[in-house]
Amino acid sequence: MSEKENSTIVVTCPCCSATLTIDPTLSAVLNHKLPAKPQLIAELKNAAQFVKEEATRRDEKYQHIVEAEKNKSKVLEAKFQELLKKAKEEPITKPLKDIDID
Repeated sequence: MSEKENSTIVVTCPCCSATLTIDPTLSAVLNHKLPAKPQLIAELKNAAQFVKEEATRRDEKYQHIVEAEKNKSKVLEAKFQELLKKAKEEPITKPLKDIDID
């Protein structure tokens, strides 16, 4: 019985990866340990290079978005023409009403 009273549960948070120690008898968190954050920039010398790389990645993403936006109308027009051609090929059928089923 003393095992159950002194038992604790160790849980890792799925959101922030923190470690929680929980006492089920008290229904309380006994310990909360935050995970160690990785250091993004090891030295100040690398900071300028890191900022430049981030700027180039951001510019590349922006250029991809601009190109996609330029082609968006062409893509939509092509989809519309394809669906219009498909709709013209299908025969026109009168929809059935509930009253027509009998």
